[in-house]
Amino acid sequence: MLSRGGSAVDAAVAMMLVSCAAEAIFTGLGGGGFATVYDAATGQVRCLDFFVAVPGLGGKRPSPATAIEVTFIGQHVPYEIGPATVAVPGIPAGAHYLWQRWGRLPWGTVTAPGREASYGTPFPAMHAQVLPRVAAAMCVGEGVEVYQRPDGLYLQSGDPLRHPDHHRAYELMLRDPHAFYHGAYADALVVAVSDGGALTQEDLDAYRVIEYTPRSVRVNDFTVHARGNDLDDLLGTMERVTPAVHDDPTTDAHSAAALIDALRAPSKRAETTNIVAVDEQGDGCVITTSLGLGSGVWVPGYGVHLNSMLGEGELVRGLVHPGVRMGSMMSPLIALDDHGRLAAIAGAAGGSRIRPALVQCVLRMLRGAAPQEAIDAPRLNALPDLVRLEPGFFSHVIRALEADGYKIAIADHRDPYFGGVSALSPLGGGADPRRSGVVIML
Repeated sequence: MLSRGGSAVDAAVAMMLVSCAAEAIFTGLGGGGFATVYDAATGQVRCLDFFVAVPGLGGKRPSPATAIEVTFIGQHVPYEIGPATVAVPGIPAGAHYLWQRWGRLPWGTVTAPGREASYGTPFPAMHAQVLPRVAAAMCVGEGVEVYQRPDGLYLQSGDPLRHPDHHRAYELMLRDPHAFYHGAYADALVVAVSDGGALTQEDLDAYRVIEYTPRSVRVNDFTVHARGNDLDDLLGTMERVTPAVHDDPTTDAHSAAALIDALRAPSKRAETTNIVAVDEQGDGCVITTSLGLGSGVWVPGYGVHLNSMLGEGELVRGLVHPGVRMGSMMSPLIALDDHGRLAAIAGAAGGSRIRPALVQCVLRMLRGAAPQEAIDAPRLNALPDLVRLEPGFFSHVIRALEADGYKIAIADHRDPYFGGVSALSPLGGGADPRRSGVVIML
């Protein structure tokens, strides 16, 4: 997209649509997300909310969902799937809104890579490792045909990932993105969730992308902009951590302890993916999207797996009312220097590990590290009663933390558990090897 003269948003939307076909364990056209966009000409930063909305405007109430368990870092964690867990999808509306607002290339050009991917892509090695852990949500209904081989085994690395009808959804995206909310596709979606779900045509009619001014905080000599209403308060954490973490936490025990105390939170699972793009004009776009774990409900005739956000207990932190947006930990961000120039643009995947991953990586970047260096550095995640460390923390740091009463568990390798960050800065690009990230520089 960039080599054809497209904007950062053109590139990001094209990547997002590809991810909805090629990273279908983490995201999909039946999910939702957030974007943060920087316009270099005006110095303006805008946030877009195209996350899922709570259904029920038509008066229906959901029936009980289907309980499942997934294995997460050795723990069996309960979740729910089925029609009752499906919230109103936002990705089709979000993709088109972004392109209309900031795109430069024809819509057909921007959607073409996604349409190509919808006919099948090689299953990534990292996804093959994750699939057995989430098979209870994925290998349900039409998902059996998508995620299992004819011999009954789960897809392996390099196997074709495809649904025979998925290309029809991408053809619809090319012809009329609004058709995901009315007409034959919308009718099929409503029927798919009718046995127990609350989503009706009234919910689809009411859905809108929300554009707004981001919240911002000062971090060293930079201003960091993000949505500001994420469930884990990323910006507030960055504001608190910056003066307390004076040195590299892998080598300095005081900084490691300060980071742990700021990041302590329960571990939760939510599958997400992140995309970052910057064009030659200096404009930037970062998008984070998610399907949840997937509901096991597919839109018949279109191969679209619907989200399970209402079954993600960690996202429902209070009363939810029909029509309102669900909460999320996702928080794509942009940092500007004092001259209003782009200093860093980043986002992360990984549920409750989004906040610690972004805090650690972005703080390193704003202190002079190149994005890939910041992403490759060892990370920690602080749970209420346990601190998980990646390999690479100095032994004297580990001993000091244990002496201060922290219970430490050291992973034997870098793991997707610690989140997946992608980022760009004037020093280059970075993509997380923990989640098979890729950087393309022109």
